Amino acid sequence: MAIALAAAVSLASGYLLVGARWPRSRTSLSAWAMKLSLAAGFGLGISSVAFFLVRMDDTPHFVLLDLLVLATLSIIYALLRFQFASTARPDETIADLVVAPWLGRVLISCFVFTIAAGLYTAVVSVLVHPHGDGWDAFSIWNLHARFLFRGGSHWRDGFNALIPWAHPDYPLLLPATTARIWSYLGNDSPAVPAVVGLVFTVSIITLLVSSLSYLRGRNAAILAGIALSATPFFIAQGTAQYADVALSFFILASMVLLQFGFQCCAGNNRTEHGSWALAGLSAGLAAWTKNEGLLFLIAMFAAYLWVFRHTEELRGESIERSERLWGLLGATLLGAAPMLAVIAWFKHSIATAGDLFSSPALMLSKVLTPSRYWAVLRWYAKEFFHFGDWWLAPGTVLLVVFYFLLREKGPCPKNPSLRASVATLGLTLTGYFAIYLITPRDLYWHLRFSLNRLFLQVWPASLFLFFLFVAPQTPAQNALNSSKKCEEL
Repeated sequence: MAIALAAAVSLASGYLLVGARWPRSRTSLSAWAMKLSLAAGFGLGISSVAFFLVRMDDTPHFVLLDLLVLATLSIIYALLRFQFASTARPDETIADLVVAPWLGRVLISCFVFTIAAGLYTAVVSVLVHPHGDGWDAFSIWNLHARFLFRGGSHWRDGFNALIPWAHPDYPLLLPATTARIWSYLGNDSPAVPAVVGLVFTVSIITLLVSSLSYLRGRNAAILAGIALSATPFFIAQGTAQYADVALSFFILASMVLLQFGFQCCAGNNRTEHGSWALAGLSAGLAAWTKNEGLLFLIAMFAAYLWVFRHTEELRGESIERSERLWGLLGATLLGAAPMLAVIAWFKHSIATAGDLFSSPALMLSKVLTPSRYWAVLRWYAKEFFHFGDWWLAPGTVLLVVFYFLLREKGPCPKNPSLRASVATLGLTLTGYFAIYLITPRDLYWHLRFSLNRLFLQVWPASLFLFFLFVAPQTPAQNALNSSKKCEEL
């Protein structure tokens, strides 16, 4: 009963937040699934912040604050919901993959099979590794959660320099979520962090499939769902009780909301700004999940700022359109601002400084060492061909082949938001590269035990952008959409 209450409050809070900024459109299974998956992740994020604020005040009234947050969001929902006009997706924006009917049925069967196999693998993994599958699970994330749950007034002792191997500077979305549910239960059941990881895993698959189904069509969505759910490393990490899958959810949600707002809400400032504000909040929650999320947030703003400033169709005589896009960036920053404030408070008042930037002189010497560039570059190339723990051909290689097969039939490329999203992921990976150059740890050890998880963080979002870009249109739609969509964007 207690865990049901914790889940219900969290899901309701997320749904009210997403729904308050969501356009009132025709009933669609894809739109409903998008809202529900976003609500699940956002609800866990909001609840983690609420629990952290309670612990900051050293009060036990976490349930009262949860209900207060829920009541506040209900009022906001009631005030904002009916300010949005009905925004139905035009049929001509669908640009699905065209396949034979029998092949469509095969794709559906494969998708169902991969989902079932993934869930079976996840359940077995939880039973075999109840405390997580790896060092970071129990020595960082669950340790922080136990300090929050069992530490009483001394919970801050878990975030000092005496235990540097626990990374006391890591953000608290996952530990606070786990500790909150433990507080409802009254005990630190090891099943809780596993279930939280499973919720994020299922939400990622649901969000990827539903968003592509809404923006592109069923076949492209099913292919993306197969590619993700058939990635063995993604399923394994989903219940390993690490934070990388949770981070990948918020990165994917940011990309989905940015594209949804740009493609489906254009012409309605309130709706469009609402979607981009949610994207900013999602990026802020990514930063509240892991330090890499802060890098993603910076990369996202830098990429969109650069693309909007250097895109020809957004300059010159298109003053009104340019002002619209600057307004969208402002809405995104406004959405991220509350999370940035929470992170700054945590970093300044609770956490001790990490060791990454502790020695500027050592960092400079490593940056000036050419062999480190070559070593990191080789590991990037190696991971590209080995990522995912696939049995035969890796998914990354298959996507490259698929791209070259369909690139002639791709949709209209004049979508600055899509280009900015791709640039965001590119800048994020470049930032990871720079971190490896200056890492104070042994370079090869660091690459060996973390690079595959960094790739995993951007894998769902990469699949989303890939199938959003390559899904071709039917011949009848191609001429119509090329002119209409290019004029709009």
